[in-house]
Amino acid sequence: MNTLSRFAKLIYDRLIRYAIKFGIVGILAYIVDVLVFNLLRVGVVGSNTWFQTPLGATVASVTISTVFAWIGNRYWTFREHRRKNYLLELIEYGAVAVVGLAINLGCVWISHYVLGFDSLLADNISRNIIGVGLATLFRFIMYRYWVYGAHRKDGLKAVESRRAEAAAMSIFEDDASATSDASSLDVTSERPTPLA
Repeated sequence: MNTLSRFAKLIYDRLIRYAIKFGIVGILAYIVDVLVFNLLRVGVVGSNTWFQTPLGATVASVTISTVFAWIGNRYWTFREHRRKNYLLELIEYGAVAVVGLAINLGCVWISHYVLGFDSLLADNISRNIIGVGLATLFRFIMYRYWVYGAHRKDGLKAVESRRAEAAAMSIFEDDASATSDASSLDVTSERPTPLA
């Protein structure tokens, strides 16, 4: 394989395949988000409620779509980088989502309350095109390189690697020393650590 082919494969393996999967999960989450937002804006849960306002509908719809996206990204997009401690992963994922929500809310707030574009169409453009675009770029970068970054030591991939290492050691050693080496790695007792 020539240098250009190796470089293209490296870029695909490290970035593009994640971006494609992230995009598919994101499109599905976006559909959930837009559907919930518009249902709330037209008063499905009642009229004159906070959830019918552009900001209330945004908070509710982004929260629901974020949980949907976390499940999709954890079990499909970044499955080989997901973490044993799923609660910590969810908290970090949620923190990134909150910043994404702030980006989204900022776009709606500026459009609706500062610039005076208060129609349903204007709310959808500012929120579902401009806000979602900016927030999606931010979230992809943070999820790929922080929440599911390869530098994470507690990922499930690391546990599998240690198990494989223990198995490989047992090939070259007698049963007693291999068993003692494997038990020192303590790979069988690794379970998600609940947060206090």
